Amino acid sequence: MVLEALFNPYYVDIVVFLIIYILLGLGLNLITGYAGQVSLGHAAFFGIGAYSSAILSVKADLNPWLAITLAIVITFVISAILGLPSLRVREDFLAITTLGMGLIIQSFFKNSSITGGAYGIDSIPTPSLFGMKLENMSYLIFLLIVMLIGIYAVRRMTQSRIGRAWMVIREDDIVAQSMGINTTYYKVLVFAIGGAYAGAAGALFAHKVSFISSDSFGFAVSATLLSMVVIGGLGSIRGTLFGVSVLYLLPEFFRLFQFTFIDMNYLDMYKMMIYGLLMVLMMRYRPNGIFGKKGAKKVMTKRLHKKKAVKGGEHIA
Repeated sequence: MVLEALFNPYYVDIVVFLIIYILLGLGLNLITGYAGQVSLGHAAFFGIGAYSSAILSVKADLNPWLAITLAIVITFVISAILGLPSLRVREDFLAITTLGMGLIIQSFFKNSSITGGAYGIDSIPTPSLFGMKLENMSYLIFLLIVMLIGIYAVRRMTQSRIGRAWMVIREDDIVAQSMGINTTYYKVLVFAIGGAYAGAAGALFAHKVSFISSDSFGFAVSATLLSMVVIGGLGSIRGTLFGVSVLYLLPEFFRLFQFTFIDMNYLDMYKMMIYGLLMVLMMRYRPNGIFGKKGAKKVMTKRLHKKKAVKGGEHIA
């Protein structure tokens, strides 16, 4: 019974899509959590990756592995271009700008002939490895490896000079510039890398479901992702894993046990209501999220005061 449950395609698919959302969350947390660039259009990068891989593999007849790789590169470049508005606008204005870009890109997906318009793209091929199609458990194992690599890469980046620069920019642009940090470069870079994570998730999503349409990349996806990252904790890998896992699995938990007080036909509506309520509670009682870290500004201020105290003491002596 246990083995049957573990290999049940339904449960495997739940974990597969959970991993895809974790990749999306890691990319968004780089942009919003570490660099402080609020994005409400992350689903657009998700869609760019999915459509790029689908078009290259279906219409250009490329090998799925090559299509996925090129999709990540394409999303990286486009995300860098779309990140340029972050150089001129900040905070609320940036959020509105990214929201607008997301809606424009979704409209392009829905109306362009190259994306199949409202009909989308189907018959997206499944990747094969050593002559064996990656399906069910094999696809899950592959995604687990990709997720671990993605987590490791985020950890290395955020602990490096790049990550420290992002965190200073998050706290104060002017301070970052006065410290000699090239804010233009680092802002565009974080959008590009965060977008690449979303592009990888989108490409893997497309080859899993074999059919995509513009409905899968709307504002609701962006809002859900932002909720997951904020609730889990901004600037925290553990927070991303926790927030995405809890908020993604919660509706599946309701669906699995078929609670009598919840109408399954309105599950999506209940889901968004729960997300909204959790967001309000988190903003009120724990603004940094469950695993969120204190801002770099506080740490830097404490260190500065300590240095001044030491210097002052030496001067008096």
